Amino acid sequence: MNASKLTSRKNRREERKKGKGSTTGQALTIISACLSSISLRSFSLPWWGLTPPRGQAPVDVVHVHVLTLKHAPGIPQRRRERHVRSVKAIRTMQSGAERMKAYISIDMEGICGIVRELETDPKKGGDAYEQSRHLMTQEANAAIEGCIKGGATEVLIADSHWNFDNLIPEELHEAATLLRGTPRGLSMMQDLDASFDAALFVGYHAKAGTPRAILDHTYSGTIAAVRVNGTEIGETGINAYLAGHHGVPVVLVTGDRAVTAEAKALIPNIHTVAVKDATGATSARNLHPKKAREQIRAEATKAVQGAKSILPIRAKTPIEMIVEFRGTYAADRAAMIPTVRRVGGLRFEFEADDYPEAFRVFYAMVTIAGDE
Repeated sequence: MNASKLTSRKNRREERKKGKGSTTGQALTIISACLSSISLRSFSLPWWGLTPPRGQAPVDVVHVHVLTLKHAPGIPQRRRERHVRSVKAIRTMQSGAERMKAYISIDMEGICGIVRELETDPKKGGDAYEQSRHLMTQEANAAIEGCIKGGATEVLIADSHWNFDNLIPEELHEAATLLRGTPRGLSMMQDLDASFDAALFVGYHAKAGTPRAILDHTYSGTIAAVRVNGTEIGETGINAYLAGHHGVPVVLVTGDRAVTAEAKALIPNIHTVAVKDATGATSARNLHPKKAREQIRAEATKAVQGAKSILPIRAKTPIEMIVEFRGTYAADRAAMIPTVRRVGGLRFEFEADDYPEAFRVFYAMVTIAGDE
């Protein structure tokens, strides 16, 4: 090979090296230009009407990040506008794991140690009723403590016996908020909504007509039976359907053995505590109150911890409800409700588009009918 050819090859290699260096430098220049042309802007906007998932805090602000590539060598303007601009909205809310709400509805007939109507009567009960108030408040505290231990950060307890003013406020656990007094449009379930994660029924009793059940009745002594979509239910079912309408599971029922059996038949996987075993309507074998409270505390803890494993029960819509009274005097008064049909002397039927509407009609009937 002659000298001229060797020189030519050497020159070409040097030119290629220069070209590579030039290309690399040009690429770095383009990248640098792109990076320097990016504009990042961040700002916040108020956001109203955005409903958070159940159990999470409301959304206050949406943070908007706008990333814009103003100009870049080699990229057409149209493609920059279409592909490079991005807007991202981020919802800021408190984590659901940090906030858990429990709702306790507490009655008196199912409290450990209580077997006679006189013990539940604020008008005639005297010292016996006052003792029942203390027993009721102590079981309420056991349930509240269990809820807190199970992870609840908020507890609302609804006094749900007679005129709803039985719990002794100064003896109640300070972690709970007390719902007390009347009137209440939703009675034993007032103020429960979709923000709650679990509902607990403490001190409940079996439905009217249940054998071997302490002080069995359904909302009133005038009611013989209540059926929703063909199924007879008591206060446990009536109230559980209200909770279910809001997507809230009933996770615990306490009371006598009859009401716990009633709850298990209605709500799969529910936790229960039987604090007494009735031998008749006003006679029962009772646990010691301290043991009853220990069991309620422990079971409430497990129930709240496992709330997600229990499904809410929902009544199929439209709702068909049947209410039967014990006597014609109460039935005559209930007949004043214009949206119900009287079928015979004691039976009423009506329909509703959703369960809260059905409940309000039912509760209006109970209120107007009164107690015989």
